[in-house]
Amino acid sequence: MNHEITIKIAKFNSKVCIYWLFSVGLAMTVSVIGIPLLFIWIPVGLVVTRKYLDSMECILTNKALKVRKGIFIRIEKTIPLDKITDMSLIEGPIMRHFELNTLTVETAGQSGVGALVSLSGIINAREYREAVLKQRDELTSIQFTENKSQEPVGDKNILLEIRDSLLRIEKNLDGH
Repeated sequence: MNHEITIKIAKFNSKVCIYWLFSVGLAMTVSVIGIPLLFIWIPVGLVVTRKYLDSMECILTNKALKVRKGIFIRIEKTIPLDKITDMSLIEGPIMRHFELNTLTVETAGQSGVGALVSLSGIINAREYREAVLKQRDELTSIQFTENKSQEPVGDKNILLEIRDSLLRIEKNLDGH
């Protein structure tokens, strides 16, 4: 039984487009040099942020979290649930104003600094996060139970050999 079952599909809040537009506009204004570019950024940014939002997808299955996003550079990631070590919710002051969160996913064995995946604007992000973590815990519990019921024959044999070697060494030391 290797087929995957979709458990939950994330929906994204369209306010995230305004948040992105505002954030870049604020950075341009603070840099002063970017102020003249605001007149270009606002109409172009409206289109770009909308297309980016439309490209975002996050699907929770019984085995993995599948993420797709990007316009120019498309990113597709399938993250096995048993590799997820942490999921954080980030909410800055501007994000709170727009009632938004950023959900980040970190995994075991991930290279580099920061989150493996970062998604802004998921509606009910806390609920989505809890659903992912609950499914991860259920999956790892099932895997642990399955692994525990199997006898680790190879490991047991190695331990027996080590024990026998130690007994022989101890016997030789006692004889000298």
